[in-house]
Amino acid sequence: MLLTIDAGNTHTVLGLFDGEEIVEHWRISTDARRTADELAVLLQGLMSMHPLLGEELGDGIEGIAICSTVPSVLHELREVTRRYYGDVPAVLVEPGIKTGVPVLTDNPKEVGADRVINAAAAVDLYGGPAIVVDFGTATTFDAVSARGEYVGGVIAPGIEISVDALGVKGAQLRKIEVVRPRSVIGKNTVEAMQAGIVYGFAGQVDGVVHRMKRELAEDPDEVTVIATGGLAPMVLGESSAIDEHEPWLTLIGLRLVYERNVSRL
Repeated sequence: MLLTIDAGNTHTVLGLFDGEEIVEHWRISTDARRTADELAVLLQGLMSMHPLLGEELGDGIEGIAICSTVPSVLHELREVTRRYYGDVPAVLVEPGIKTGVPVLTDNPKEVGADRVINAAAAVDLYGGPAIVVDFGTATTFDAVSARGEYVGGVIAPGIEISVDALGVKGAQLRKIEVVRPRSVIGKNTVEAMQAGIVYGFAGQVDGVVHRMKRELAEDPDEVTVIATGGLAPMVLGESSAIDEHEPWLTLIGLRLVYERNVSRL
């Protein structure tokens, strides 16, 4: 099986692939203080629960694909593959790795690995042109051309960042659970904040996507809009711009990149 690891700023998502099918997945907090040894123990604890894997660390794992937006975490994950999975082919997404996606920005090296990986998966699943909306620590909008090129994007504060900011900066506000309220017009402070987050972000998505479509393609209707990320379900039912929801888009992209590179290892 292939183990895929997407380490973001807030959460790390892990997935097990049996061929092209994802058969198990986990979501844990990203902690830049964790050492390689701690990560190895955590991985062993998670994977030992899966019936298709052995009790020993590495049993049943035939390959590993990793991307991270946190350099210190990527460093420790590299050490995990070296110390605990030394005989297993591992692909870490970094400069020199073949993604199949030309990056047409002013400085390609500053584009997050997860965004390029998402573009690769979007092209494979839906073709181009496409826009990927990833609801993570930041809400990112990534544009992919009809030829499968990453042409740029938009970065906005994420849902959890916005909730935290309201709780910190508002004297009479507090951190709330992000769920869909009973109505747009809130009857109390909590519902008013929930409405502002859910419907505000839905409006943001619709507005940004509408403008991106006009720049990306002569016929905006040809552009497929794909939502991913842990907080995407909060907005899906309220946004008219989203065509597809693929929660494992980054993991699928990691599988594709692994397949493109493993023969070169």
